Amino acid sequence: MSERGEIARGIVDGSRYLVLATADADGRPWSSPVYFAHAGYREFYWVSSPEVTHSRNIAVRAEVGISVFDSSAEIGTGQGVYMSAVAGVVGEADAVAALDVFSRRSVGHGGRVWTVEDVRGDSGMRLYRAVADAHWMLAKDGRPDHRVPVRLA
Repeated sequence: MSERGEIARGIVDGSRYLVLATADADGRPWSSPVYFAHAGYREFYWVSSPEVTHSRNIAVRAEVGISVFDSSAEIGTGQGVYMSAVAGVVGEADAVAALDVFSRRSVGHGGRVWTVEDVRGDSGMRLYRAVADAHWMLAKDGRPDHRVPVRLA
């Protein structure tokens, strides 16, 4: 694993929230911070109401952008991981395994175990997954916002 990949893994592992960038059917952008869990740095999970803006946007446009970063870093020292991904509601067949990933991280951060009943039916919540197809970081070579591909796995 490259040094940049190790840094990227540390950023993802050390962060509790990602910023999810979505767009509606007309292309109007919306961004939302969401608590997340991940599997293999490629699959990212969160729980949201299907009625909130980012969930409604995903229902009509599955392509999303994701940023994970330490917002407490000193000015000029921060680094982030940027991703393009495709998102959607986790299907019934994958729900138990996905909830296991989400619950382990939730409990580790002082949260609770989530069950299928928590994200189905009349619960008002759903489990979402974004599958990243690419990861980038800033090159830190003096050029503003010069992103370079990075491998996390």
